[in-house]
Amino acid sequence: MKVDIDMGTQSGGKAAMLDLEELLATRLLVQGNSGSGKSHLLRRLLEQSAPWVQQCVIDPEGDFVTLAEKYGHVVVDAERTEAELTRIAARIRQHRVSVVLNLEGLDVEQQMRCAAAFLGGLFDAERDHWYPVLVVVDEAQLFAPAVAGEVSDEARKLSLGAMTNLMCRGRKRGLAGVIATQRLAKLAKNVAAEASNFLMGRTFLDIDMARAADLLGMDRRQSEMFRDLARGHFVALGPAMSRRPLPVTIGAVETNARSTSPKLTPLPDAPDDARDLIFTPSPEEARQPIMVRRPPPPPPTSTADILAQLAQHRPEPPQPAEPLLPLIAEAEHAQMIDEVMREILADPDAAFRSVAVLYQDFLVRCRIRRVPGEPLTLAAFRRRFAVARAGVDMTTAGSDVWQQALDLSATLPDDIQGVFLVIAQAALAGAPCPSDATIARIYGSHSPSRARRLIAYCEERGLFVTRLDFRGRRIVASPDLGCETAPGDPNGPVDLVQAARPAAE
Repeated sequence: MKVDIDMGTQSGGKAAMLDLEELLATRLLVQGNSGSGKSHLLRRLLEQSAPWVQQCVIDPEGDFVTLAEKYGHVVVDAERTEAELTRIAARIRQHRVSVVLNLEGLDVEQQMRCAAAFLGGLFDAERDHWYPVLVVVDEAQLFAPAVAGEVSDEARKLSLGAMTNLMCRGRKRGLAGVIATQRLAKLAKNVAAEASNFLMGRTFLDIDMARAADLLGMDRRQSEMFRDLARGHFVALGPAMSRRPLPVTIGAVETNARSTSPKLTPLPDAPDDARDLIFTPSPEEARQPIMVRRPPPPPPTSTADILAQLAQHRPEPPQPAEPLLPLIAEAEHAQMIDEVMREILADPDAAFRSVAVLYQDFLVRCRIRRVPGEPLTLAAFRRRFAVARAGVDMTTAGSDVWQQALDLSATLPDDIQGVFLVIAQAALAGAPCPSDATIARIYGSHSPSRARRLIAYCEERGLFVTRLDFRGRRIVASPDLGCETAPGDPNGPVDLVQAARPAAE
């Protein structure tokens, strides 16, 4: 059955009709700054459609409770538990009663939780009760915010999920969402995008005007017109009203909101005893107890949350065990490890063996020398072997710049750390840059081209900057360490001392 309701007049004086059946299938988005006439538009829509379709109004300010006087809406005060609101919503769909959910007096988080429970009850109703319902949500940016605010993540997720179900999946269940917002930029995009009908009112911010123009298919330059719209004037677009942007003036309403716009009223003549009237309490005030406004109690923790907290409980970590080696023997233990490292580095073939083979050799040598304590892990050996190969002196090893070099090397793959540390050591000491053959031997290769690729890799990571002097000698600078090597011949022979330099004692 086709039902057209009168929303007001068009620019030429013709009645602006809205196809109610098409609206139920395609949903509606109303946008306008405060004072643009959004609530007036929603009231006109509710009054005109009240005889034809069941209505549920999510009212955060209590403005629409006056519909009960003339049109028989039942006012549901939200000061109930979430379970009660869910059951009430199910009975509303069963008995097809138009209602106004009054959220006045609740803070924002409580309003979001109540609205989510109520919309969830409408959405989860039994299939036999899926009759058409016009669900009007005023100030929708409160219930479907684009970004997280001061409310808890749980409340935001509940409310946003309920609004998404209403706009995205509600049509098959007979729920037709009509949402109104002051700011399109504050409304979640996945909620706003599901509406096919739009009524755009007065808007001043550029970001909101641009989004409104995009939704209406208008040019960005035409968006300036939204600043000039008068109160109660909107631009309509959608299959329920017009296939092209249509200026509409909303008609009069039969009921009034409890809150009205402020009107200028002349001040009364100032009484002579104005000071006494302000600072002297009346006898009635003296008898009244002082009321202390307390914040609303937090919502009770659900059983599911308590079980989740218990499941996430972790016992206190055990106390660290006493070190196997006495503190006085730590220096001796480190010295024995260094001696084993020097023996391995002294082997000419060590540069061409894999780290796994060198690690096994290291473990055997430690057992031969009876090195006490737990042996190094493979990762610790690889790291220590790379540092030992760099062979820094004690002064450099204790400096902050060498610690910075160690931190930088940790960002590289394990097989490249030794190459980086050897070049960094040369830069810190001002020594000539190692040749390609030396770098290749440190890496465990005979290919000079592999050495050049290693330097290029470090340069791509921003660790090195390479240049050549007038004689073709290579200079490698480290921006992070603030130093550079002396010129060195990249085509020079292998420097066996540099390629197998042991760690300093």
